[in-house]
Amino acid sequence: MTPYSSFLFFIILGILLLPTMILGIMGKHLRYYNVFVSIAVLALIFSGGDEGFYSLVLFTVLQLILIKGYISYRQKKNSSLVFYLMSFLSILPLILSKILPFLAVDNWASFLGISYLTFRAVQIIIETRDGLIKQQLSIYQLVNFMLFYPTISSGPIDRFRRFQKDEEKRWAPEEYKELLYKGINKIFLGFLYKFIIGYAINTYFIMNLEHIADGRFSYHLLYMYSYSLYLFFDFAGYTAFAVGVSYIMGIRSPENFNMPFISRNIKDFWNRWHMSLSFWFRDYVFMRFVFLMKKKKWIQNKMLVSNLGYILLFLLMGVWHGLAIQYIVYGAYHALMMTAFNFFETWNKKHKRWPTGNIMTIVSIVITFHVVCFGFYLFSGRPFQ
Repeated sequence: MTPYSSFLFFIILGILLLPTMILGIMGKHLRYYNVFVSIAVLALIFSGGDEGFYSLVLFTVLQLILIKGYISYRQKKNSSLVFYLMSFLSILPLILSKILPFLAVDNWASFLGISYLTFRAVQIIIETRDGLIKQQLSIYQLVNFMLFYPTISSGPIDRFRRFQKDEEKRWAPEEYKELLYKGINKIFLGFLYKFIIGYAINTYFIMNLEHIADGRFSYHLLYMYSYSLYLFFDFAGYTAFAVGVSYIMGIRSPENFNMPFISRNIKDFWNRWHMSLSFWFRDYVFMRFVFLMKKKKWIQNKMLVSNLGYILLFLLMGVWHGLAIQYIVYGAYHALMMTAFNFFETWNKKHKRWPTGNIMTIVSIVITFHVVCFGFYLFSGRPFQ
């Protein structure tokens, strides 16, 4: 059963979470009953009896071996070669899940949530390398973090130390009541976004565009706008469900969207859209690439280093969605937009030629909105059909 896709799923989830809410209101610890809920919901999600369940189990075992092995090694030695090897092995299942369909091979490596689980696992290895995680972590801590079911299918991507802090916390009754209120509010917001607005845009507009548009150009233009809005409301709805359920379970999962369509520039957009993913790539890809270039002094030009970092980041982000042409072009397009804005931002700081004020803010938002929508148009694959 796909998470958050049917009312039956929410009914079962509500029944399972009722004791959680009672315990929280009473000021009791939530962590042990939440483990039972996670097991029950994961069993429900992977109840189809396909290979996805076995792939999940093998993946989890592999990550546990890599993480615990690297933490033990890091407590004694610090080798870059071992770090890169462990990181590569941790990412390898995700790489295979993207490559196998491209090679027309049965995708035995894939299962629901493999991307988000991989990001969580690699993050622990990286933070162990950085010295942020020093102690050996128990199997319970690792499995509970990696298989936290509310965010398994659509994110957001949490950080281990932040998650662990909430997971160990015993919420006071008043604190939990406020958290519960926010969680329920998020779930209702998710219903509004996904099942009302998103559904209406897709069913009554996108699926009828051939009858609405009066020409090829207007068809593609209207499709670009409507698909962009549908993608936001559908995805933001899923995320609202995940965050809302997390709150009910006493875990304050991070937000994923912050009004992305009022962004003033493309950099601002990526600080508002799918924030947990963009921040993950920023922290663990872009910043590390820039730091490596500065440390090794391979490239002295700061502008070139940052632009190469953007190109690497967005091409990887595009490939992460899949090896289809639209995803690669989508990644390349945003890499181009980010490097172009980087040049413009540097130039404007020096010359201060771009006007300021409320009117120019509105102009900037309108321009960014169209730049973003065209990117989603490429992402949809419609231009390549």
